Amino acid sequence: MRVEVLSRGERRRRWSLDEKMRIVAEAAAPGSSVSEVARRHDISRQNIYQWRCELKHKAVHPTGKAVFLPVEVTEDEPSPGAGCGGDVPGHPVEIGLRSGRTLRFAADIPDRVLMRLIRAAEAA
Repeated sequence: MRVEVLSRGERRRRWSLDEKMRIVAEAAAPGSSVSEVARRHDISRQNIYQWRCELKHKAVHPTGKAVFLPVEVTEDEPSPGAGCGGDVPGHPVEIGLRSGRTLRFAADIPDRVLMRLIRAAEAA
């Protein structure tokens, strides 16, 4: 029979945002495994999944670099009544989200409002 004696209190580490981003990016790298990265940093896989979710909700990309998305520019005007708000004043902008939903809004919408709309649409 084997007995293990713990001589110190519970080990609880604090991770900075930079460390979390680095570890999440390492786990997301092509060919890497979340389990392997977790073992290497002596953390549970759940930490990595939780941090990934946390960074996503904070709209922070794990690499800290800008992310470019494909954009399709069309000359078509949206039909009146299309989308949530009917006619969109000013220059209309349309964003197709990963969830399949589409956001239509004026180009002069503040960035922070747009980020909240995107988060809300993706969470729903």
